[in-house]
Amino acid sequence: MWSSVLSTRSQQSSGAGGAEENRGGQRRRLPKLKNPAKFWKNSSTRQQNRSHTEENELDCVEEKELLEEVSRRLIIREEQVFSQDCPSEDEDQLQKDFEALKLQILMAIDNTFSTPSSLGHLDVLRSAVASIQQQEVQDRRWTDCSEDRLPVWRPLKCLSSHNSLLQNIVDSRLKTAAEDELTGPDRLSSPVKREVCRMGTRVKEDLLVVRTMRDCYPPQMDILNVYAGLYHQGFSARLMELAASGLDIDDCSYLLFWVNHFYPDKILKHEDLDGQIKTVCLGSLLLQDHLKQLEEQYLSHKEDKVKLWLSTALKKEEESWLSGRKPELIDSYYFSPLAVDVIQVIDSSLTEFSHVIRDQSRIQRITAHLDSFLGSYKKSVEEFMKGNHSNICSVVKAHLVCEEQLRDYITTGSLPEQQRRRCLDTLSALRDCGYRYLTCPIHVQLKVCYKNLWTPDWLDASPPVVISLLDSLNEHLMDLTDLKPACRQSLLGVLHQDVALQYVKRMMKNRMKSREQQQAGAQKMKEDVQTMDDFFKDQGCSESSWFSKVLCSVAEVLRLQDPGSVHLEMVSLARTCPDLSNAHVSALLSLKIGLSSADMRSIRQSLEENRLLDVSTNHSPPFFSKVKVKWISNKINQMGL
Repeated sequence: MWSSVLSTRSQQSSGAGGAEENRGGQRRRLPKLKNPAKFWKNSSTRQQNRSHTEENELDCVEEKELLEEVSRRLIIREEQVFSQDCPSEDEDQLQKDFEALKLQILMAIDNTFSTPSSLGHLDVLRSAVASIQQQEVQDRRWTDCSEDRLPVWRPLKCLSSHNSLLQNIVDSRLKTAAEDELTGPDRLSSPVKREVCRMGTRVKEDLLVVRTMRDCYPPQMDILNVYAGLYHQGFSARLMELAASGLDIDDCSYLLFWVNHFYPDKILKHEDLDGQIKTVCLGSLLLQDHLKQLEEQYLSHKEDKVKLWLSTALKKEEESWLSGRKPELIDSYYFSPLAVDVIQVIDSSLTEFSHVIRDQSRIQRITAHLDSFLGSYKKSVEEFMKGNHSNICSVVKAHLVCEEQLRDYITTGSLPEQQRRRCLDTLSALRDCGYRYLTCPIHVQLKVCYKNLWTPDWLDASPPVVISLLDSLNEHLMDLTDLKPACRQSLLGVLHQDVALQYVKRMMKNRMKSREQQQAGAQKMKEDVQTMDDFFKDQGCSESSWFSKVLCSVAEVLRLQDPGSVHLEMVSLARTCPDLSNAHVSALLSLKIGLSSADMRSIRQSLEENRLLDVSTNHSPPFFSKVKVKWISNKINQMGL
């Protein structure tokens, strides 16, 4: 069977020019056939047009004899023929048989993507690769042979022909994919996008096919990376042509998406490829000049769009304020869609950026516009609050909700650290501005109550100063029911801090005349602290209880009389409040009756020596830094304490 196949193949492929007689009766040498790789340049077309007879013959070869066995037998015949001293008539037929074998090998390789899952095909492919290896070994054996004893078909160069055929196969399959408008995605908006998607899909599908048949090749051939390199070169060449042709922004961003994200991350690192593709060796699909040009085109366009979107959103919001309309009520609290719109613009832009631009450090070109927007937003709110508008209160409440939403997004987002800090600082200023507006009437009313703290009437509990203060505060809080609960809780925390600060400020300005009064004042202070703590917890603000802890510690400093005990309590207070300065320490100690100057100096010195041990790890909110005690410090220094 094999002899008939070889004869048929040799007759088809021998072409013009038969055997020639060398001068002097030397051994005849037949001219070589055309390069099989070149012969199969249009292999896909030839394979489709292969005659039914040829297919049957190949099937017979698969069924009866593997190519590697035929290759082995031909090598044995070659050895026998060329071991003789005189020419043999078998030499001509042997050349035809070797050429036919080579064609059969290349046909098996050319059939790689036709029936890749067929076990029969894998057996033929494995046998063809083994035959190539056998013939490469035999080529090397003839390397040092003299010209007159060298077979005319040596070197057979099966491996070189195999590699050339792979190049032609890959080029043909990529070209077919690029030109085939009848297959692939039909919902993409442009011919460029459809072509890139079809070619990229062909690369992925074919590499997955190669994965299934890579065991047919020896490990040293690394066939998966051979194919990956060929597909990479072909795909890259076409993309560079497209990049140089001048793309609109949609095609530009789509091309960058494939080059920087989908191809390297979803194809070369596909889970079924087992991480075997040597991506470092392949590099980028585009040269740096092309890549830089496309990325700059994309970034410039995206910057302009983001800036326009943000500016338009703020302008629309400002028009709503100035129209006199109140913001929308959702779940019984005022709400503005501005933050949602801004977050959507930035988040979608950053998501697209992460898929289109490889160098993530360039993200600042997008996020910088969020930084600028927040500055403009804060100024707009401040300017609006200066006017005489009937809807200011509701607008402020709505934008405290916006501030919270933007803060959550920026805190958990992917902004560069410096920009994150700037944005959060701007939002803090915006929030404080809103808080001041809402709490200003409250502070005016409470100021009257604060004057009665740390007075004889306060100490005698007649009238109950703190109860009166909290009742007044509660009346004002009724106006905040249409503020979002989370924002209301944050505002209550600020109010709790303000009340605690005013309490401490009044305490530092009123020194008790005796130890008994001081101890009574300390006890009264603890009762007031508990009353205030209960009030704010009832209002839904439990996170501000830290201020109660601080006030209780201050009350303990006042109550204690033993210098050692005072020292320990001051150390505890300093650890709780790292912003407790030397001036504050001196002011608190100056309130103590019976504490000597030496004791005060010793306590201050001890605190100063141990302060740095806890400051670096303490992240408590500021408290004492908001209590001004410079005048007390100057007086203490004058007294030499």
